[in-house]
Amino acid sequence: MPENVRVSDVRHVLVLPDRDAAQDLADELADRFGVTEEPQLVRDALAGEDDAEDAQWLVVVEDPAGRLDATALDAFAAEYEGWLEAP
Repeated sequence: MPENVRVSDVRHVLVLPDRDAAQDLADELADRFGVTEEPQLVRDALAGEDDAEDAQWLVVVEDPAGRLDATALDAFAAEYEGWLEAP
């Protein structure tokens, strides 16, 4: 972990193509990775777009212990046609 990042600042943002994929991924996080905190789902509308169909959904996972593997999270998001946002 980089020295300038406090442990409490560690979070992962997974980007998903729609709300259903985001919800499915969030529901599976506990089983797959042992995440105990409820992940936060956030609608991320593309710039200038008002149509909900043009929105991506973010799943924000707090990882205060820094124990989640970014590569594994990225592969997991890819199963839902998404990706892990680079820090």
